[in-house]
Amino acid sequence: MFADWDQEYVLVSDDPAELEAEIERLRKENEAMRSAIEDVADTAEQGNQLLMEESQRPDAASGSGPQGSASPTGSTSASTSQAVRKKETAAAAVAAEKVSTEELLREFQRVRAKIKGRGSKEREAETQEPAGSVAAPQASSSAVSAPSGSASGATSAAASLQRQPSTVKATSAPASSKAAKQKGDPVVEQTDDPMDIVFVSAEVAPWSKTGGLGDVVGSLPIALAARGHRVMVVAPRYLNGKSDDLYESAKDLHSPLTLDLGACGEQTVSFYHVHKLHVDFVFVDHPCYHRAGNPYGDEHGVFGDNQFRYALLSLAACEAPLTLNIGGYRSGEPPGFPYGDRCMFVANDWHAGLVPAYLAGRYRRNGVYKDARSVFAIHNLSHQGVEPASTYGNLGLPDDWYDPLSWRYPDWASINGPAVNILKGGVVASDRVVTVSQGYAWEITTAEGGWGLDGVLKERQHVLNGITNGIDMVEWDPSTDEFTAAHYNADDLSGKAECKAALQRELGFDVDPKKPLVGWIGRLDHQKGPDITLDSVPEMAARGCQFVMLGSGDANGDAKYEAQMREHEEHFKANYRGWVGFSIPVAHRIIAGCDVLLMPSRFEPCGLNQLFAMRYGTVPVAHATGGLRDTIQNFKEDAQGKERGTGWTFNPPDVPTMMRTMDHVLHVYHDKPQVWREVMRNGMGKDLSWNKAAKEYEQIFKWSRLDPAVRPW
Repeated sequence: MFADWDQEYVLVSDDPAELEAEIERLRKENEAMRSAIEDVADTAEQGNQLLMEESQRPDAASGSGPQGSASPTGSTSASTSQAVRKKETAAAAVAAEKVSTEELLREFQRVRAKIKGRGSKEREAETQEPAGSVAAPQASSSAVSAPSGSASGATSAAASLQRQPSTVKATSAPASSKAAKQKGDPVVEQTDDPMDIVFVSAEVAPWSKTGGLGDVVGSLPIALAARGHRVMVVAPRYLNGKSDDLYESAKDLHSPLTLDLGACGEQTVSFYHVHKLHVDFVFVDHPCYHRAGNPYGDEHGVFGDNQFRYALLSLAACEAPLTLNIGGYRSGEPPGFPYGDRCMFVANDWHAGLVPAYLAGRYRRNGVYKDARSVFAIHNLSHQGVEPASTYGNLGLPDDWYDPLSWRYPDWASINGPAVNILKGGVVASDRVVTVSQGYAWEITTAEGGWGLDGVLKERQHVLNGITNGIDMVEWDPSTDEFTAAHYNADDLSGKAECKAALQRELGFDVDPKKPLVGWIGRLDHQKGPDITLDSVPEMAARGCQFVMLGSGDANGDAKYEAQMREHEEHFKANYRGWVGFSIPVAHRIIAGCDVLLMPSRFEPCGLNQLFAMRYGTVPVAHATGGLRDTIQNFKEDAQGKERGTGWTFNPPDVPTMMRTMDHVLHVYHDKPQVWREVMRNGMGKDLSWNKAAKEYEQIFKWSRLDPAVRPW
């Protein structure tokens, strides 16, 4: 009775009356399915009862008959078990069909509402004041206002971090703690306003990742899907030897598409698809994504055709919801139907900055995507996709759309003259703009933090908001972490001490619970402050600290950082270890084993390491900038009954200021252990989940639909 659901469904009519009849038919069919489920469940229950009665008979025991012979009871039990399994399988299949029908019913109801006219929320919006009256909170509000292995190898101890397996002690935490949720774990509610959401990004973890962008796009869509939205992620299919295996599960949709990129001519792309955790991950395939290096460059520098590569991605992403038959609700795989043109696009960083421009400049003027909206997410404003103005013709935009992308190189730039700035186009053409923290949303509107675009961002301040990133609270969970030496939670911190001792042993340090163990994890990039960190090592050693750095190499980085790490290992053997490279298991063990995580970043749009640290009861000490200032509640000595805080922040980012803060940190650590544990638990109790961020994104999506779609030119 359910065979027809394996085929692509086509609406019987656009007429509201006929569609109403079709929905009524579906309701009746759904009731029939419910009845079938109840019948199968009753049959299965009878079979289970028979099994129980048979198992209680004396001759049903495994050793009742002669060895090697088949007793009549065993035969009956086996056949009954097989019958029950078949019935339970049938029940599961029927249940799956019921869910599919109910979800399709919701889709038909949405289409019917579209045919009859805009929904009640849209009708209410027509009586609202323009943009500014509904955009809350705005950046000018109080919510975002300005605040008053080394290259040549590592030491044997540090190298052991990479090699040594984790030995988790089963007795390190109460048995109940592994099953119980950690304090701060979220409860995921279902949205009452499901949407079709399309993320566009140059990176998506685990397939492609060079930093926080990949983490966000690999996690936030899953959180939104868990809340009941239908979500697609569109990213390039990078093929580069070792990375090829990552895309093995993605299947070719056999839907090649030819795109017009203006002066770059017609380009044919293919689409690969995998449905994972209720999200449709779509990978755009083209020869320009098949090369050695990271997504953006190789040892010789950034790729010279990046503008073309990401214009192609953006245009392909605009076509994907219209042409790819991956909208089936049961598995996300064909046969299905396209998402359609009533989508919410989330374009991430400059690589996807042309998506809002294409929607407004190519599609809406031709009657497509009239009800779609776009949100432009800025993860790092310092990368803007700027090229000479002569390249505008390569983008496939109408001539009258040059203005939104026009720019001039600032005086401090190494080159000058007119240019096109793709990130600027994303800011101007999108319906809403978000950044990865409220603090960063304010900083980018200032001359100091705006990277030449502060004026443009101020003009769009009424639609600019900051949403702090979340973390994967399953992967980063001290009560279940597969990479750490012990497990623990906020109620039982004994495993934290075991993790520290294990890390001290791995590093070759004295195993001493009284010695503060300080960690630093990040890129060896000027932004992250590795120079500040390394310059502080002698003073850290003088204060009795043990210090470990895990620094991932930067192709454009300065070799002096690696040389200084080697020198410190030689001169401070009892206090310092450094490793150049990146390892997820090592990062987990450092986060779990350290008492303090140091983050002297010069600027930090959001930052994730401080969130990981708080989750694990490791106290962050960071420069008060961007997302670090937003997420770390600064310690208060006299809290007067209120929460004391979750860490320490300092400003400006230099060694003297940082060490004065560290003196206060060490005072509390040594002399006020009860207060220290309170700070640890405060951090562990925070809701750092993506579910929290997902709810805030939903609000941005709703605001974007209240205003008319952007049609500025």
